[in-house]
Amino acid sequence: MTTTASTATATAPAADARALGLAHYAARGVLEHVLARHGVTFQQQVALRTAVTADAPQTPDELVTQVRSSLKADPADIRATLDELLARQLLVADGAHLRATDAGRELLAVVATETAPITARVWGGIPAEDLAAAGRVLALVTERADAEPAVLTV
Repeated sequence: MTTTASTATATAPAADARALGLAHYAARGVLEHVLARHGVTFQQQVALRTAVTADAPQTPDELVTQVRSSLKADPADIRATLDELLARQLLVADGAHLRATDAGRELLAVVATETAPITARVWGGIPAEDLAAAGRVLALVTERADAEPAVLTV
């Protein structure tokens, strides 16, 4: 079977940090292009998605912790992002918690609809076994990288 995905896999160098970074920024660039049409940043989208997918409304501190876990961003920057989402009425304060508004949920739905055909083109045709192997490797790299800050010295 000769497909673009299998040909690229057969001739590609082994995965490393550079390859991972290039793939991340290529995919993120596509997403940011779509987000820009809606006046939303990548960090705003991550924070909003975190609020939308939470099992229950989160406090600002809980959202900061979750977004920081994903993005490794500065907590002050994440708080500023939450303030931006509140100002745009994509999030709303509900007592001590923040929850996504209908407008926030609709924005994520529109972005998902707009990115779906792109995602299909990017990921389509990659054999399931390759995706499973990549998933295992990426999970391990994430786990190891997440453990590193505890042992790093400044």
